[in-house]
Order: sequence, then structure tokens, then C-alpha cells
Amino acid sequence: LVANDFHTDAKSHTSRLAQNHRVFQCVDGIRKRSRDLLTIYDDEDGSRKDELEGMAAENQEVYSLFYERLKEARDYHRRHPDLELASVDKDEEEFLKSRPRVDFSGEEAQGRFLDLHDVHRSFTNAPKFGNKDLSYLDFLGMFCDFRSIPKPSKLNQEYKAYLEDLDEYLVGFYGRSQPLASLGAPLAAVEKEFDEMWERGEVEDWEDKGLGASTSQVKDNPKLIDLEDFESAGDLEAVGGDRIKEALVALGLKAGGSLSQKAERLMATKGKALEELDRKLFAKGKKPVRNAEEAQRRLSLSKAIALLECRIRALMQLMEKTLSDTKKQVEKKATSTYEELVADMEELQDRGQGDDQGGDGTDNEDDENDNIIYNPLNIPVGFDGKPIPYWLYKLHGLNQEFKCEICGNFSYWGRRAFEKHFNEARHLHGMKCLGIPNSKIFSEVTKIDEAYALWENMKKKNSAVGFTQDEDEEFEDADGNVYNKKTYIDLQRQGLL
Repeated sequence: LVANDFHTDAKSHTSRLAQNHRVFQCVDGIRKRSRDLLTIYDDEDGSRKDELEGMAAENQEVYSLFYERLKEARDYHRRHPDLELASVDKDEEEFLKSRPRVDFSGEEAQGRFLDLHDVHRSFTNAPKFGNKDLSYLDFLGMFCDFRSIPKPSKLNQEYKAYLEDLDEYLVGFYGRSQPLASLGAPLAAVEKEFDEMWERGEVEDWEDKGLGASTSQVKDNPKLIDLEDFESAGDLEAVGGDRIKEALVALGLKAGGSLSQKAERLMATKGKALEELDRKLFAKGKKPVRNAEEAQRRLSLSKAIALLECRIRALMQLMEKTLSDTKKQVEKKATSTYEELVADMEELQDRGQGDDQGGDGTDNEDDENDNIIYNPLNIPVGFDGKPIPYWLYKLHGLNQEFKCEICGNFSYWGRRAFEKHFNEARHLHGMKCLGIPNSKIFSEVTKIDEAYALWENMKKKNSAVGFTQDEDEEFEDADGNVYNKKTYIDLQRQGLL
């Protein structure tokens, strides 16, 4: 049955998904029947042994037992004359035409895209580690980059629950979209490698296993300063604020304040172990553990969180293309009108209905590559799925390419799209990365060097225009009228005030 199903060429995504789920049902049925047979062969209740002994040749009642069971079968069929016998060929034909029900959300589009809206909502609403201003598209680009979240914000049950929900969704989605691919072996390999690296202290961003700083861990750090060479905090100030800050960070202590404050804070560690210091001196998340019970509790939580992060990274490597398609779909939805979104949904529904009518996915309507349109000039496609007229293409200047270095050398086709992009998210993000506020002055500026030069010129002009006392100082007369200093003095000398 599995071979017959695979002989059918499923060309569309929906047909392939249904075929994979049918094959999975067959394989799962084979496994279940194999387990049932093993249970029968184990014969824990002894019923199989009794039946075999009753059918043994040396037993004189074997024939009477046979005819007794034959009589029971005849009586049963006599009482049910209309009983239909199952046809293997008919059952196979109906099974190959069936479409197993698989629950996908509207955003997932039959397993084409990820639907992480619930996870994104949990992340934005998390006060300890979330970011309430993060958009869904930006979340898709960073949710598996766990280094962007400070470690002190991770060591809590809320973050662990967030990772568990994310891991559960990804495992479930992978099983629904690719039922024939097993995650058991890949995840087992990830967990085995994680355990080995955890014991060696080589898990990325978890080298300290979440226990914070300790004297034994930092004693060989080259960034530390030998405090035996200094008598007081004043002597220590001679090494410089940057060097003192490095030593404080290496010890896990707070590194803010003036030079004298940092020097006094560092001198407080002279001749003492980190566990003996006041816990107020440590930076957030860097406090050493107080006792063995707290160390065990923090170690267990840190290991569970680090393992979940490794599992999610491994899952996203398997679904890298799906994530990329999801980002493109979200960008497309953000720039589409309501009518275009409705048209796309109707197109997907019509394609799914065509798959249902085609059964095995061999119809021409299911073939996504049959109606390939010849478009050598790469002219934009209209709402009907065909290239727009060439005269309209030339009229709007869509043959003109404008590149913006600030947007990562992204190409914009047509003057209208080029002028519009200066207020779009891609260009705004590029200007933010350069540290330059976006304004109308920087319109038409696409080179990074030109943007920096214009920004420096503006800062010089703004710094040259300082406070002018005669023009900027204000005076008020008895009637409440406000004048600058020069005008007020002139009117006062003329006796008009």
C-alpha cells in the first residue's frame, strides 16, 4: 500500500502533505500491529499456550474443537446474511484518495509558514526578558538568537516556560508538516552533545553554568589586577579607569561610578574571596551562590534552560527554509492591501479544492509549474498573475534601478518606489544603525559616506550657533508683552515702556 501511494506523483504542496500523512498512518499501523503481535507472543496470561495445546495432534478432541468453531462461524453468518465482506482492492482505492485531517492555523497555510504569534505575544508581555516594542517581523529574526537576551534575565521560571512553549510548538509543527521525518535521532544527538559540553563548561554563553562568579573561576583571569602592589584606592587610581573597569567586570562587580568609587570598590576585594564580599557590590545576575542548596537549584534551572535553547536552535536549522518563507510572507502581508490579501486567500482555497477534486494530485490544476509565464525582462506581475503591459512598465520608470547603500545595497525599481523608501522600515533601520536621525535633510542620500559627511556638517553648524544674549534672552513688560533683550532696551530708552 505504501509503495502504491509513493508511485503516485503528488505535484502540489497539499497533495504531497496528504500523501506523507497517509504513508505515516500506514507505518504507524504496522508498528501498532507489531506491538500487538509481540504482546500475543509473550503470552503473559497463557491463553495462546492453552489454545495451542487444545489444537495439538496428540489431543483426541482436536477434531471436535475444529468442527465446533466451524459451526460457530456458520451460525454467525446465518444470523447476518447481509454482512458485506471487506474488499482489499476497494479499501486501498478509497484509502489512496483519502486526505487525512491535519490541524493547521490560517497563518500556517497547510504547513507552509510558521505561526509564532502566541509566542511573540508571550515574549512582548514578559516583564523580565521581553521587549514590548518588538514587532512580529523583528521577532522572527531574533527569537532563536538567545545571546541578545542578558543572562540575568534568563534565570527564572517565566523564561523557562516561554522556551518550553516555543519548543513544544516547533516540535508539533515539524511533525504536522513533515510526518515522515523523525526528530528522535537528531534531538537525541543534540542532547548527548549538550551533556558532554555542559560537563566541560563549553556551552556557549553558559560557561559558568549559571552559578555566577567564584574565586576559583576568576583567579586566573588575565584582566585582574594584583592588588598586593597597591596600598590604597588612591594608589590604584593610577592604573586608569578603563583598566579598573575591566577588572571589576571580570570579577562580576558593578563597574559604574567615578574613578575613585571604582577604585574603592576594587580595593574592597583585596585579601577576600568573592563569597565573602557584600552582595550589593555585584552586578545583576553575577552574585555568587550562598550555599549548596541554592547552587544546586540554580544549576538545575540553568541546565534546563540551556538545553532548551540548544534544542530550539537545532530545530530552526531543520526548518531554516520555512522560517525564511515565513519572513517573506509577513513582509508581503505588511505591504499588501486588504483586497490583495483576500485574493491570496481565495487562491489558496481554490488550489486546495482543486487538490481535493484531483485526489492523487495528478491534475494539471495542481501542478505549480505547468503555467510558467515567459518573462525575460522580469516585468512586475499584476493582480492577475501576469506581467503588466510594457507601456505601463516604461511609463512608471520601473526599468530604472536605484540602489541604496544604507539599506544594504537593496535595489528599488522606479522613481516612485525609490522616493517612498526613505520613510520605510528598511531605510529607517539603516539610519538607526548608523546613529543618524532620519529627517528630510537626508532625503536622496543613499551612500553611507555621504550621510556621515552631511551629519558631521550639520553638527558643526549647530554647535557654531550658540546662545546669543541680545537675541535669546527674553524680557516682559507690565502688560505681559514679551521682547528679546535688544528690543526691550530700545523701547525702554525711547520711553515707550
